[in-house]
Order: sequence, then C-alpha cells, then structure tokens
Amino acid sequence: MRQPAVFFGHGSPMNALGGPHADAWRAVGRDLGKPAGVVMVSAHWETCGLGVTAQRNPETIHDFGNFGPELHAFQYPAPGSPTLAARVADLTGAQAVEAWGLDHGTWSVLAHVCPEADVPVVQLSLNRDLDARGHYELAKRLRPLRDEGIVVAGSGDFVHNLRTWKRDGGDAYPWATSFNAAVKSALERGDHDALIDWVGLAEDAQLSVPTDEHYLPLLYVAAQAGPGDAVTFFNDVIDGGSISMTGVRIG
Repeated sequence: MRQPAVFFGHGSPMNALGGPHADAWRAVGRDLGKPAGVVMVSAHWETCGLGVTAQRNPETIHDFGNFGPELHAFQYPAPGSPTLAARVADLTGAQAVEAWGLDHGTWSVLAHVCPEADVPVVQLSLNRDLDARGHYELAKRLRPLRDEGIVVAGSGDFVHNLRTWKRDGGDAYPWATSFNAAVKSALERGDHDALIDWVGLAEDAQLSVPTDEHYLPLLYVAAQAGPGDAVTFFNDVIDGGSISMTGVRIG
C-alpha cells in the first residue's frame, strides 16, 4: 500500500512524444504498478493562495507555444478525483479549483508513467505567498497519503535556465553540473535544510535557479522522506547544457 514520493525532471513538453527520458519514466511506472492516485505539484501551476484540482475529468492544458500540432493535439484523459482532492484539502487547507486541469508538467510525464491514463490525478498548486521553508512545511502535511496508496510527486527541474540552454545540445555548463550534484548530495544525506536554502548549495546557484518555480516541486518530494527511505535517481543528465532531467525516488 505504501507508495514512494517521486520528483520528475520534465524538461521539454516534447518528451510527451517519447525518447530516452520517457523510457526512464515508463520504467518508473512499471515499478510503481497502479497506485490509488497521484498528487502532483507542477512548476507550471502558480497561484496566490493554495489550490487543488477537483474535477472528475480534468482538462489536458497545452500551456506552451511554438510546438508542432501533434503536441498541441496531445490528450491525457486521466480521471480526477474529488475524493482525493477533498483529502488533500483537509490536510493542507487548499481550496478546490475547477478552472485548471493537468498542465504539461504533469501530463507529459504521466503519459509514460501511467500510459493507460487510469490512475486518478490531482494537482496541488505552488502558492506564491510562501517562501521555500513554507513550501517544505506545507509539503510535510501530505505525508499520510503515502500510506493511503497515493504517490506524492513533483515535476520541475533541479537546474532550469532557458536563457543559457543550447538548442544543439553540448556539454553541461560547469555551474549546472555543480548544482545538480549538490542537490543530489543533499538528498542522499537527508540535509533538507540545505535544499530549502538552495542559494547556498553551490557556487553560482542562482544561474541554475534563476527563478524558483521549477525547483520548488522538489521540496514537496523531499519532505515525504521517512526513516529508512532509500533515495535513488533516474534520468540523471543535463539537457542543452542547463536543463537538468534528473529524477529522484524516495522510498
């Protein structure tokens, strides 16, 4: 019954259509089996106040531009769960929201993790009224869900600097490699204070996290860690020099 917590480095929406990163997500999904539900915190839903999606049939949101028609037509018809949304609201004080759905930070990943779209999914928003410590403390309230068969998940990127991204690929910038390694090390030793104070994690940390919306979902996953939980990584690569695809599983 007890489920792990999982952070996905989601990168480009194009990963919804396949590729090596998607292969790793499918492997995660095979290992998970069929959980009772997923609560996802995505970099792409920021709000004033805290919201949780409560629809029975959430919309597939194409919250991006400049991609081809195949991606804009992509649908991920996973069910929502008003019951799970109510449980999340009870734990966190979130308000039920029906004016959102599943954004690409969620469906581009779960389309491979749960390809049958038969696992209920709700999203919990990033409340911009909170600082990093506030997000972490809020996330701890979700801990009971793991024992209720629910996967608590985050979708973002340890390192996310689009201004320096290299379209033609190439080696990772040294600062990106350094910060990615520092995040992994903090996770492995359970140093969550270091993760919360991410600016001090490595030299030039703010090049890796120029804005924090892609980093904050990691705190929701780290906060689920309990005694004896293993920490493992997957997709541990940096795309285009400055987008970390690294994922982490806790438990």
